[in-house]
Amino acid sequence: MLFLAGCVNAFGVTVFLAPVKLYDSGVSGTSILLSQITPESMSLSVFLLLLNIPLFLFGAKKQGAAFTVYSIFTVGVYAAASWLITDVLPVDVSMASPLAGEDLLLCALFGGIISGVGSGLTIRYGGAIDGVDVMAVIFAKSLNITVGTFVMIYNVLLYIVCGCVIHSWILPLYSIVTYMAGLKTVDFIVEGFDRSKEVVIVTDKPNEISAALIEAFQCGTTKIAAVGGYSNAAKTVIYFVVNRFQISRMRTIVHQIDPQAFMTISEVADVFKSNNR
Repeated sequence: MLFLAGCVNAFGVTVFLAPVKLYDSGVSGTSILLSQITPESMSLSVFLLLLNIPLFLFGAKKQGAAFTVYSIFTVGVYAAASWLITDVLPVDVSMASPLAGEDLLLCALFGGIISGVGSGLTIRYGGAIDGVDVMAVIFAKSLNITVGTFVMIYNVLLYIVCGCVIHSWILPLYSIVTYMAGLKTVDFIVEGFDRSKEVVIVTDKPNEISAALIEAFQCGTTKIAAVGGYSNAAKTVIYFVVNRFQISRMRTIVHQIDPQAFMTISEVADVFKSNNR
């Protein structure tokens, strides 16, 4: 999967972004900019390796050996696949995207989505494809900001530098579209397209509701003893996980048994089920 992630990321960047001089986020975007303003021998692939590998090695102690090896492997695949597409395969990516031409919006959207798939797969399977993510984990806390804020600040500064270097703001602004499309795609890949919902039910009829939910959805519930903060009366909290298509039916079942039941519904990032019961 990491090999696939590197290839997918390379396809999105070299086929959609680099040909029309749009910029990816993080080290990938920095590498695109540097490849444009340096001699032809210093290609995108070279900068991907030169910038990413030292950052991953620097963060090895904090992130662990497995994460570092996975990340360097994926970046190596990304760099090699980029070199194959741009310099070996009979595909002309020198002036325009082979699939979207010079349409900047199409290139920004599809480049962001496809590279986001590659980045998301890398994260999902234990690595990272961009050294800026590692730097964010290391330095964000000491700077009193979140990891996401660190990455966003880096990318904003990158796009400002790009605009100053090329003396135009059109491409950096379209690159922000790429960044947002990629960011949302990473969320979908890492957390899933159909995120589960956790349901917390406070009720005076826990046994009846629990039995009805188990029968309707063929899965377990968890009952937790609680005390009402205002009434000081004994209550029971039922914890239950459903998908979004089951919410309406679940709500109907609960309110038919206990119209006074209090419910909250929240998204969960992931669900792990044990085979042991």
